[in-house]
Amino acid sequence: MTTRRTAVSAALLALLFPLATAGVSAASEPLSVAAASDAHRSAVELPLPTGRFAVGQETLHLVDHSRTDPWAHTGPRELMVTMRYPARSGTGGPVRYLTTEEARLLLIDRELDQAIPAETLAGTKTHSRSGARPVAGRYPLIVLSPGFTVPRATLTSLAEDLASRGYVVAAVDHAYESAATAFPGGRVLECLACAQVDGEDGVRAVTEVRARDVSFLLDRLTGRQSAWRHADLVDRSRIAMAGHSIGGASSLAAMAADPRIRAGIDMDGGLATPLPTGVGGRPFMLLGAQQNSPGALESWDRTWPRLDGWKRWITFAGSAHFTFTDFPAIADQLGLPDPDAPLPGARSVELTRRYVGAFFDQHLKGRAQPVLDGPAADAPEVRFHTP
Repeated sequence: MTTRRTAVSAALLALLFPLATAGVSAASEPLSVAAASDAHRSAVELPLPTGRFAVGQETLHLVDHSRTDPWAHTGPRELMVTMRYPARSGTGGPVRYLTTEEARLLLIDRELDQAIPAETLAGTKTHSRSGARPVAGRYPLIVLSPGFTVPRATLTSLAEDLASRGYVVAAVDHAYESAATAFPGGRVLECLACAQVDGEDGVRAVTEVRARDVSFLLDRLTGRQSAWRHADLVDRSRIAMAGHSIGGASSLAAMAADPRIRAGIDMDGGLATPLPTGVGGRPFMLLGAQQNSPGALESWDRTWPRLDGWKRWITFAGSAHFTFTDFPAIADQLGLPDPDAPLPGARSVELTRRYVGAFFDQHLKGRAQPVLDGPAADAPEVRFHTP
């Protein structure tokens, strides 16, 4: 994983628009920007959730007045959080994937603004309903943290599926760490951290900031005066975290700092958090792209023996860094599959949901999941590693 903005931008650009950036075979013709623009005007829809519940959605703006923002160096630390939860079917209203301005700035950051209309990306159809009536109960809470420079919306397919299966999910945007995040008052915060983060020390700085963000979030969701009106849905004894890229690295940092987090998943993020005494026997899963098998990513090799509880190291054949996000499913529908990640977008979402969901079902709901025990005939792409 890299945290440099240029490298991350290049990786996402290659994923969403490979024919225009990586070249094609001699038997193919390059896709023109004009043709791509026409293709990109079609509607895009995320895969349907697989659980039995409809999905409700609400957005929280949280302000930590005890901290000065580490990237702006002024003002309090702020978070935007999308809460998703089991809801009653037929209630609530539609939601947007991104605001048009968030989509516009994200596409500019990826040099895709001339090829993909912002409204196409912003209007990606999701399956959550704003303000939907919750289904009464007590559900485990899962915090999701996105990759560096990309917004929390990129984990929507996973978040919706978990909520449909009986979880409360809090997807977090960490201020000044994405290309664009809309905040109240018409503000759209861009990535100030991008110019301040470099190397493993920079990764550690971001993960430590995010660990504090998550502890603050848990305080605000589970404290005596919760910031969320449906806080009674949360089972405070069953909390976990997962993230993509640096968000996955932050899952381990947050677990090391906060004993309330019972389990964690790192989806293809390099690890910078030292673990001299492990994580107290709590379960942790490394879920990586094809290239991140043992011996390929030093930080995973270094960290693996220090994980002192239940653990798994799993990779997907044909996958790449953004396989675990919504991007492959979106790219496929736009006619822009990544030749370097031949795993189809729908299958990427399916496998990510299957293994992340199984992990949380086993460790938060106490339901044994044989799919986590080793290779399965119906998932030949999945590799289990035992360094």
